[in-house]
Amino acid sequence: MKPIAFALFLAAVAAGAAADGFRVDLIHRDSPRSPLYDPSSTAFDRVRAAAQRSALRPSRFARAGLAASASGDASIEAPLLPDITEYLVEVELGTPKFKVVAIVDTGSDLLWANCKPCTQCYEQTPPLFDPKDSSTYRDLACDSRPCEVLNVSGFCISSKCHYQVLYADGSQADGNLASETFTFTTTGSNTIAIPNITFGCSHQSSGIFSNRTGGIVGLGAGQLSLVSQLGSSIDSKFSYCLVPLSQTSAISKLVFGDGSVPSGSDVLTTPLTIKDSFYYLTLNGISVGNTNISATSPTASGSPNIVIDSGTMLNFLSPEMADELGNAVKDIVDLPVANDPGLSVFAACFHVKGSRDYKFPDITYHFQGAPLRLGPSNTFLEVAQDVVCLAASGAADPPIFGNFAQQNHLVEFDLGANQLSFAQVDCTNF
Repeated sequence: MKPIAFALFLAAVAAGAAADGFRVDLIHRDSPRSPLYDPSSTAFDRVRAAAQRSALRPSRFARAGLAASASGDASIEAPLLPDITEYLVEVELGTPKFKVVAIVDTGSDLLWANCKPCTQCYEQTPPLFDPKDSSTYRDLACDSRPCEVLNVSGFCISSKCHYQVLYADGSQADGNLASETFTFTTTGSNTIAIPNITFGCSHQSSGIFSNRTGGIVGLGAGQLSLVSQLGSSIDSKFSYCLVPLSQTSAISKLVFGDGSVPSGSDVLTTPLTIKDSFYYLTLNGISVGNTNISATSPTASGSPNIVIDSGTMLNFLSPEMADELGNAVKDIVDLPVANDPGLSVFAACFHVKGSRDYKFPDITYHFQGAPLRLGPSNTFLEVAQDVVCLAASGAADPPIFGNFAQQNHLVEFDLGANQLSFAQVDCTNF
């Protein structure tokens, strides 16, 4: 994938990037480090809220895909409802540095932050970034390469490139496309400053945004995502290692560059396909116990058919696959079946009261060339007192492989080789 700024490689080396890349903290929204953390919520509250947020995601992807194929105007169509993603990252903009806590998402591309003046923006509790205070801020012209990539070369205000990003729920952000220095705090409290990152300096924003976050860092496959802009400086690779939801004191990691995935026979690799800026895998089927469930329409096997997404907790399958999987699990698990606790999301739930020796089966997701066997800690959730549910649901296209199934796995996206790797690790010690 061609980087926007080829000089970023030299800039990253000059800033002290390690040869094998750099890693930053990936903050779950329910972590005590998160500005969205609610100390009054219980573990069950957090799980149910994440499940409800997940239920909104599939339709966002579907509508965004349709919009992307039909769009011919000066807007970017994006899938996520801005306040339903799960992970945040801290980044410092400009010179001198200005801290912004932003949503980080593999289902989104453009980086943006609210900027002064922002008289028509959603209410934001943290201070706004003021581009006039930064000596490294530059508005981009309408004939600049990033503006051409944005397909808004004719959308100019005072000769400056203007953008508008529209989200599937009606939220939006618009302002000037600009370049700025982004500084990340890496593992070990070192910093890396990367100049000339293209981002949106939003002077208007509206919709369902949290007032405690100030922007979005997109890790999608589009040319203006952070991953694509870093390009050759990170060998077109990034990865993450997500700690279990129960480990609230541990921090997940986001890694840019090579050298993060262990080698050996335990590493599973599968083709990675990019469609509408989303990351797709090919799921041929699912097995549990002696039951094999083939991918069925609209989740046809043999072709890219499931989005891998860090911003969705649950796995979403075609209704047929979800029903078959739920029934197969019910046939194996020797526990009373429970009703979905008011969410109408889960494919199967069980009462576990008085059955502390209960066991749940492993479930294998058969990605092309990569049979990923997941234990109960990646496939079953305790969603209420003594109620455990299968962390999978039926939904309309496209299916989604969510972050709960990915926990305690190092997941590497190699955009140069068009492949994705899974390696089971203890992410609390990564």
